[in-house]
Amino acid sequence: MALVTHRFINTNGIKMHIAQQGSGPLVVLCHGFPESWYSWRHQLAALSEAGYHVVAPDQRGYGQTDRPEPIEAYNILELTADIVGLVDALNQERAVIVGHDWGAVVARYCALLRPDIFRAIVLLSVPYKPRVWTSIRPTEALKRMVGENQQFYQLYFQEPGLAEAQLEADVRKTISILLYSGSGDAPPQHRWRPLFSKSEQFLDTGTLPERLPAWLTKQDIDFFTGEFERTGFRGGLNWYRNLDRSWALTAFLSGAKLRQPALFVAGEEDGVIAMNRDAVDGMGETVPNLKKKVLLPGAGHWIQQERPTEVNQLLIEFLASTPRRKYTDY
Repeated sequence: MALVTHRFINTNGIKMHIAQQGSGPLVVLCHGFPESWYSWRHQLAALSEAGYHVVAPDQRGYGQTDRPEPIEAYNILELTADIVGLVDALNQERAVIVGHDWGAVVARYCALLRPDIFRAIVLLSVPYKPRVWTSIRPTEALKRMVGENQQFYQLYFQEPGLAEAQLEADVRKTISILLYSGSGDAPPQHRWRPLFSKSEQFLDTGTLPERLPAWLTKQDIDFFTGEFERTGFRGGLNWYRNLDRSWALTAFLSGAKLRQPALFVAGEEDGVIAMNRDAVDGMGETVPNLKKKVLLPGAGHWIQQERPTEVNQLLIEFLASTPRRKYTDY
Protein backbone atom coordinates (compact mmCIF):
# COMPACT_ATOMS: atom_id res chain seq x y z
CA MET A 1 0.00 0.00 0.00
CA ALA A 2 1.24 3.50 -0.85
CA LEU A 3 2.44 5.59 2.08
CA VAL A 4 1.61 9.18 2.93
CA THR A 5 3.78 11.59 0.98
CA HIS A 6 4.26 15.31 1.52
CA ARG A 7 4.78 18.10 -0.96
CA PHE A 8 4.14 21.79 -1.54
CA ILE A 9 1.89 23.30 -4.18
CA ASN A 10 1.22 26.90 -5.19
CA THR A 11 -2.37 28.06 -4.94
CA ASN A 12 -4.09 31.43 -4.79
CA GLY A 13 -0.83 33.28 -4.16
CA ILE A 14 0.39 31.09 -1.26
CA LYS A 15 2.56 28.02 -0.84
CA MET A 16 0.49 25.19 0.63
CA HIS A 17 1.72 22.00 2.28
CA ILE A 18 -0.28 18.86 1.52
CA ALA A 19 -0.20 15.27 2.71
CA GLN A 20 -1.45 12.78 0.13
CA GLN A 21 -1.90 9.07 -0.34
CA GLY A 22 -3.28 6.72 -2.97
CA SER A 23 -4.51 7.14 -6.52
CA GLY A 24 -7.91 7.40 -8.13
CA PRO A 25 -10.71 9.99 -7.85
CA LEU A 26 -9.65 13.01 -5.80
CA VAL A 27 -10.90 13.50 -2.24
CA VAL A 28 -9.84 16.69 -0.40
CA LEU A 29 -9.91 16.72 3.41
CA CYS A 30 -10.15 20.14 5.10
CA HIS A 31 -9.30 20.38 8.81
CA GLY A 32 -10.57 22.73 11.50
CA PHE A 33 -9.27 24.72 14.49
CA PRO A 34 -6.78 24.11 16.02
CA GLU A 35 -5.65 21.23 13.83
CA SER A 36 -3.69 20.35 10.69
CA TRP A 37 -3.44 17.71 7.97
CA TYR A 38 -2.58 15.30 10.79
CA SER A 39 -6.20 15.34 11.96
CA TRP A 40 -6.93 13.10 8.96
CA ARG A 41 -4.19 10.55 9.68
CA HIS A 42 -6.74 7.72 9.98
CA GLN A 43 -8.66 8.69 6.85
CA LEU A 44 -5.66 8.99 4.52
CA ALA A 45 -4.82 5.30 4.69
CA ALA A 46 -8.40 4.01 4.71
CA LEU A 47 -9.61 6.07 1.76
CA SER A 48 -6.49 5.48 -0.31
CA GLU A 49 -6.85 1.73 0.24
CA ALA A 50 -10.45 2.05 -0.96
CA GLY A 51 -9.20 3.45 -4.27
CA TYR A 52 -9.02 7.22 -3.88
CA HIS A 53 -6.36 9.90 -4.19
CA VAL A 54 -6.68 11.52 -0.78
CA VAL A 55 -5.20 14.96 -0.10
CA ALA A 56 -5.14 16.67 3.30
CA PRO A 57 -3.71 20.20 3.21
CA ASP A 58 -2.48 22.37 6.01
CA GLN A 59 -4.89 25.20 5.34
CA ARG A 60 -3.93 28.87 5.21
CA GLY A 61 -2.34 29.94 8.50
CA TYR A 62 -1.59 26.39 9.68
CA GLY A 63 1.33 24.00 9.74
CA GLN A 64 3.80 24.34 6.90
CA THR A 65 1.44 26.39 4.71
CA ASP A 66 1.98 30.13 4.36
CA ARG A 67 0.59 32.43 7.04
CA PRO A 68 -0.13 35.83 5.46
CA GLU A 69 0.15 38.79 7.79
CA PRO A 70 -3.05 40.78 7.03
CA ILE A 71 -6.09 39.63 8.97
CA GLU A 72 -8.31 40.20 5.95
CA ALA A 73 -6.27 37.61 4.01
CA TYR A 74 -8.24 34.94 5.89
CA ASN A 75 -11.74 35.77 4.63
CA ILE A 76 -13.85 32.90 3.33
CA LEU A 77 -13.36 33.73 -0.35
CA GLU A 78 -9.58 33.46 0.02
CA LEU A 79 -9.91 30.20 1.97
CA THR A 80 -12.20 28.80 -0.71
CA ALA A 81 -9.88 29.93 -3.51
CA ASP A 82 -7.02 28.10 -1.79
CA ILE A 83 -8.84 24.78 -2.18
CA VAL A 84 -10.01 25.49 -5.71
CA GLY A 85 -6.41 26.27 -6.61
CA LEU A 86 -5.27 23.08 -4.90
CA VAL A 87 -7.44 20.98 -7.19
CA ASP A 88 -6.05 22.81 -10.22
CA ALA A 89 -2.45 22.41 -8.99
CA LEU A 90 -3.03 18.66 -8.89
CA ASN A 91 -4.21 18.81 -12.54
CA GLN A 92 -7.66 17.58 -11.59
CA GLU A 93 -11.06 18.81 -12.73
CA ARG A 94 -13.34 17.17 -10.16
CA ALA A 95 -13.16 16.32 -6.46
CA VAL A 96 -15.18 15.30 -3.46
CA ILE A 97 -14.63 17.68 -0.56
CA VAL A 98 -14.75 16.68 3.10
CA GLY A 99 -14.57 19.25 5.88
CA HIS A 100 -14.49 19.17 9.67
CA ASP A 101 -15.15 22.15 11.97
CA TRP A 102 -13.94 25.28 10.11
CA GLY A 103 -13.02 22.95 7.27
CA ALA A 104 -16.73 22.18 6.92
CA VAL A 105 -17.35 25.89 6.37
CA VAL A 106 -14.70 25.97 3.64
CA ALA A 107 -16.17 22.81 2.13
CA ARG A 108 -19.66 24.25 1.88
CA TYR A 109 -18.44 27.43 0.18
CA CYS A 110 -16.40 25.35 -2.25
CA ALA A 111 -19.53 23.36 -3.08
CA LEU A 112 -21.75 26.44 -3.35
CA LEU A 113 -19.36 28.52 -5.46
CA ARG A 114 -17.78 25.82 -7.66
CA PRO A 115 -20.25 22.99 -8.21
CA ASP A 116 -18.46 22.33 -11.50
CA ILE A 117 -15.46 21.12 -9.45
CA PHE A 118 -16.85 19.73 -6.23
CA ARG A 119 -19.20 16.89 -7.15
CA ALA A 120 -20.07 15.78 -3.61
CA ILE A 121 -19.58 17.02 -0.06
CA VAL A 122 -19.15 15.61 3.43
CA LEU A 123 -19.63 17.82 6.48
CA LEU A 124 -18.30 16.66 9.84
CA SER A 125 -19.46 18.30 13.10
CA VAL A 126 -20.68 21.58 11.56
CA PRO A 127 -24.05 21.41 9.75
CA TYR A 128 -25.05 23.54 6.80
CA LYS A 129 -27.22 26.53 7.64
CA PRO A 130 -27.81 29.00 4.80
CA ARG A 131 -27.70 32.69 5.58
CA VAL A 132 -30.83 34.77 5.10
CA TRP A 133 -31.30 38.26 3.68
CA THR A 134 -32.39 39.59 7.06
CA SER A 135 -29.25 38.45 8.89
CA ILE A 136 -27.09 40.96 10.75
CA ARG A 137 -23.35 41.10 11.28
CA PRO A 138 -22.29 37.85 13.01
CA THR A 139 -20.43 39.58 15.83
CA GLU A 140 -23.45 41.78 16.53
CA ALA A 141 -25.74 38.75 16.56
CA LEU A 142 -23.39 36.98 18.97
CA LYS A 143 -23.24 39.99 21.28
CA ARG A 144 -27.03 40.08 21.46
CA MET A 145 -27.12 36.35 22.18
CA VAL A 146 -24.48 36.50 24.92
CA GLY A 147 -25.64 39.58 26.77
CA GLU A 148 -23.65 41.82 29.07
CA ASN A 149 -22.39 39.35 31.68
CA GLN A 150 -20.91 36.53 29.62
CA GLN A 151 -18.32 35.90 26.93
CA PHE A 152 -18.59 33.70 23.84
CA TYR A 153 -15.42 32.11 22.51
CA GLN A 154 -15.81 33.49 18.97
CA LEU A 155 -16.06 37.02 20.35
CA TYR A 156 -13.16 36.39 22.72
CA PHE A 157 -11.04 35.52 19.67
CA GLN A 158 -11.73 38.85 17.93
CA GLU A 159 -9.08 40.96 19.64
CA PRO A 160 -5.67 40.33 18.02
CA GLY A 161 -3.12 39.08 20.52
CA LEU A 162 -5.48 38.31 23.40
CA ALA A 163 -6.18 34.64 22.68
CA GLU A 164 -2.69 34.12 21.25
CA ALA A 165 -1.07 35.10 24.55
CA GLN A 166 -3.08 32.55 26.50
CA LEU A 167 -2.98 29.70 23.99
CA GLU A 168 0.75 30.04 23.34
CA ALA A 169 1.86 30.33 26.98
CA ASP A 170 1.92 26.51 27.23
CA VAL A 171 1.04 24.95 23.88
CA ARG A 172 1.08 21.36 25.12
CA LYS A 173 -1.39 22.25 27.87
CA THR A 174 -3.58 24.12 25.37
CA ILE A 175 -3.70 21.23 22.92
CA SER A 176 -4.38 18.70 25.68
CA ILE A 177 -7.23 20.76 27.14
CA LEU A 178 -8.90 21.46 23.80
CA LEU A 179 -8.72 17.94 22.40
CA TYR A 180 -9.82 16.28 25.64
CA SER A 181 -12.52 18.76 26.65
CA GLY A 182 -14.09 18.78 23.20
CA SER A 183 -14.27 15.00 23.04
CA GLY A 184 -16.99 12.62 24.11
CA ASP A 185 -14.61 11.04 26.63
CA ALA A 186 -14.70 14.04 28.95
CA PRO A 187 -17.50 13.78 31.54
CA PRO A 188 -20.08 16.60 31.31
CA GLN A 189 -18.45 18.64 34.09
CA HIS A 190 -15.12 18.61 32.23
CA ARG A 191 -16.39 19.46 28.75
CA TRP A 192 -15.61 22.63 26.86
CA ARG A 193 -18.05 25.51 27.38
CA PRO A 194 -18.65 28.01 24.54
CA LEU A 195 -20.05 30.54 27.04
CA PHE A 196 -18.05 31.71 30.04
CA SER A 197 -18.03 34.50 32.57
CA LYS A 198 -16.23 37.81 32.22
CA SER A 199 -13.82 36.75 34.96
CA GLU A 200 -12.68 33.66 33.00
CA GLN A 201 -10.26 33.15 30.14
CA PHE A 202 -10.84 30.84 27.20
CA LEU A 203 -8.84 27.90 28.55
CA ASP A 204 -10.82 28.04 31.78
CA THR A 205 -13.70 26.58 29.78
CA GLY A 206 -11.96 23.19 29.50
CA THR A 207 -10.12 20.64 31.62
CA LEU A 208 -6.59 19.28 31.52
CA PRO A 209 -6.94 15.49 31.42
CA GLU A 210 -5.37 13.30 34.09
CA ARG A 211 -4.92 10.67 31.38
CA LEU A 212 -5.46 10.79 27.64
CA PRO A 213 -8.48 9.05 26.09
CA ALA A 214 -7.78 5.90 24.08
CA TRP A 215 -8.07 7.66 20.71
CA LEU A 216 -5.44 10.28 21.58
CA THR A 217 -1.81 9.29 22.10
CA LYS A 218 1.20 11.14 23.47
CA GLN A 219 2.60 11.08 19.94
CA ASP A 220 -0.52 12.85 18.67
CA ILE A 221 -0.15 15.55 21.34
CA ASP A 222 3.54 15.83 20.46
CA PHE A 223 2.74 16.44 16.80
CA PHE A 224 0.11 19.13 17.36
CA THR A 225 2.25 20.76 20.04
CA GLY A 226 5.28 20.92 17.76
CA GLU A 227 3.28 22.50 14.96
CA PHE A 228 1.71 25.24 17.08
CA GLU A 229 4.89 25.94 19.03
CA ARG A 230 6.44 26.74 15.65
CA THR A 231 3.55 28.65 14.06
CA GLY A 232 1.57 30.05 16.96
CA PHE A 233 -2.23 30.25 16.81
CA ARG A 234 -2.62 33.56 15.01
CA GLY A 235 -3.33 32.08 11.58
CA GLY A 236 -6.21 29.94 12.81
CA LEU A 237 -7.61 32.70 15.00
CA ASN A 238 -7.67 35.05 12.02
CA TRP A 239 -10.36 32.87 10.48
CA TYR A 240 -12.64 33.93 13.35
CA ARG A 241 -11.61 37.57 12.91
CA ASN A 242 -13.15 37.51 9.44
CA LEU A 243 -16.66 36.54 10.53
CA ASP A 244 -18.08 39.95 9.64
CA ARG A 245 -15.96 40.39 6.53
CA SER A 246 -16.89 36.98 5.15
CA TRP A 247 -20.55 37.70 5.90
CA ALA A 248 -20.35 41.00 4.00
CA LEU A 249 -18.75 39.29 1.00
CA THR A 250 -21.35 36.56 0.64
CA ALA A 251 -24.77 38.21 0.72
CA PHE A 252 -25.41 36.79 -2.75
CA LEU A 253 -25.59 33.30 -1.22
CA SER A 254 -28.62 34.12 0.94
CA GLY A 255 -31.08 31.24 0.71
CA ALA A 256 -28.69 29.01 -1.25
CA LYS A 257 -29.07 25.26 -0.88
CA LEU A 258 -26.32 22.65 -1.07
CA ARG A 259 -27.44 20.52 -4.00
CA GLN A 260 -24.58 18.03 -4.39
CA PRO A 261 -24.84 14.54 -2.90
CA ALA A 262 -23.98 15.06 0.77
CA LEU A 263 -23.19 13.22 4.00
CA PHE A 264 -23.29 14.66 7.51
CA VAL A 265 -21.59 13.01 10.48
CA ALA A 266 -21.14 14.32 14.02
CA GLY A 267 -20.89 13.15 17.60
CA GLU A 268 -23.97 13.25 19.80
CA GLU A 269 -21.87 14.84 22.56
CA ASP A 270 -20.41 17.55 20.30
CA GLY A 271 -20.95 21.01 21.78
CA VAL A 272 -21.26 22.41 18.25
CA ILE A 273 -24.29 20.20 17.67
CA ALA A 274 -25.89 21.49 20.86
CA MET A 275 -25.46 25.05 19.55
CA ASN A 276 -26.78 24.23 16.06
CA ARG A 277 -29.53 21.69 16.63
CA ASP A 278 -31.97 23.61 14.43
CA ALA A 279 -29.53 23.53 11.52
CA VAL A 280 -28.96 19.78 11.98
CA ASP A 281 -32.70 19.16 12.04
CA GLY A 282 -33.25 21.33 8.96
CA MET A 283 -30.67 19.76 6.67
CA GLY A 284 -33.28 17.70 4.85
CA GLU A 285 -34.56 21.00 3.45
CA THR A 286 -31.31 22.96 3.09
CA VAL A 287 -29.35 20.03 1.62
CA PRO A 288 -31.90 18.38 -0.74
CA ASN A 289 -29.53 15.58 -1.80
CA LEU A 290 -28.47 14.63 1.74
CA LYS A 291 -27.84 10.88 1.57
CA LYS A 292 -27.35 10.24 5.27
CA LYS A 293 -27.18 12.12 8.57
CA VAL A 294 -25.40 10.28 11.38
CA LEU A 295 -24.90 11.26 15.01
CA LEU A 296 -22.52 8.81 16.69
CA PRO A 297 -23.43 8.07 20.32
CA GLY A 298 -20.82 9.00 22.90
CA ALA A 299 -18.60 10.85 20.43
CA GLY A 300 -17.62 14.50 20.71
CA HIS A 301 -16.27 17.18 18.40
CA TRP A 302 -13.11 15.53 17.05
CA ILE A 303 -15.21 12.94 15.28
CA GLN A 304 -12.77 11.58 12.66
CA GLN A 305 -10.09 11.17 15.32
CA GLU A 306 -12.38 9.82 18.06
CA ARG A 307 -14.26 7.35 15.85
CA PRO A 308 -12.06 6.64 12.82
CA THR A 309 -13.48 3.18 12.08
CA GLU A 310 -17.09 4.36 11.93
CA VAL A 311 -16.24 7.57 10.08
CA ASN A 312 -14.07 5.75 7.53
CA GLN A 313 -16.83 3.24 6.83
CA LEU A 314 -19.38 6.02 6.34
CA LEU A 315 -17.01 7.93 4.04
CA ILE A 316 -16.21 4.90 1.91
CA GLU A 317 -19.88 3.95 1.58
CA PHE A 318 -20.77 7.51 0.60
CA LEU A 319 -17.95 7.86 -1.91
CA ALA A 320 -18.92 4.59 -3.55
CA SER A 321 -22.49 5.85 -3.95
CA THR A 322 -21.59 9.10 -5.72
CA PRO A 323 -20.78 8.52 -9.39
CA ARG A 324 -18.81 11.20 -11.18
CA ARG A 325 -21.53 13.30 -12.82
CA LYS A 326 -21.51 16.64 -14.54
CA TYR A 327 -22.40 19.55 -12.30
CA THR A 328 -25.34 20.40 -14.55
CA ASP A 329 -27.03 17.20 -13.34
CA TYR A 330 -27.57 18.57 -9.83
